[in-house]
Amino acid sequence: MACSLYLSCGILGATVMPHSLYLGSGIVQARLHDFDVKSGNLPDDDDTFEGLAAESVIKYRPSISAIRNCLSYSIVELTLALFIFALFVNSAILITAGAFLSDNSSAQDADLFGIHRLLSSTIAPIAGTVFALALLLSGTSAGIVATIAGQMVGEGFLNWKCAPWLRRLLTRSISITPSIIIAAAVGRDGLSAALNGTQVALSVILPFVSAPLIYFTCRNKYMTVNTVDGESIKMKNHWVISVFAVLIWLVIVVMNVSLLVLVGLGKS
Repeated sequence: MACSLYLSCGILGATVMPHSLYLGSGIVQARLHDFDVKSGNLPDDDDTFEGLAAESVIKYRPSISAIRNCLSYSIVELTLALFIFALFVNSAILITAGAFLSDNSSAQDADLFGIHRLLSSTIAPIAGTVFALALLLSGTSAGIVATIAGQMVGEGFLNWKCAPWLRRLLTRSISITPSIIIAAAVGRDGLSAALNGTQVALSVILPFVSAPLIYFTCRNKYMTVNTVDGESIKMKNHWVISVFAVLIWLVIVVMNVSLLVLVGLGKS
């Protein structure tokens, strides 16, 4: 029970990375500004917006048409990414693993290295290579997301900026150095355990990160857009979405609290 819950929380933390929740709000700023420029709402040489942050005293405020356009675009983009590409890839992984490894007793406790070995020996050597390539690409993708999220936090909250090459060097060093040290100190078993542990840590952090996001998007106090004509447009979540979000948040909280209790009792 505890082992299954531990793995489930690890999958949750790896799939829904906490920092990626706020990343979309950051990267959409450039899209909003570009829409207003192309629509004639702003001059092309406007100097109130540079990169992802406003530089001048006058802060850029997107128009309601830009907000609605980018919101629709983001909904379509996320729907395609989650319910077509991600669903197809994850379903393919589960179906392949279930079809070829369900009767293999050694697959139950296999780590990443063991799964690579099982796929190579059970299906074909190319299957193990594809699995390793998929891990490499997913790690690269996660590193890119973490780098951009760090940029958003540094520029938006800390007002700290640095050269892109320095930012990439720092973030990559912080993410890679512990893995190298663990691999050299305790080998493959320690590296696999550390990977699972970091994913579970992301799952534990997730409720603390998602709670403010749900709260703010469900309140008209924060989700009201004031147009240049003096009109106020309410854009908070529909009550159905709010209830659905709260229920999912409660499930995640119960999962993490149960896991922490079981770990504290030594049953993991």
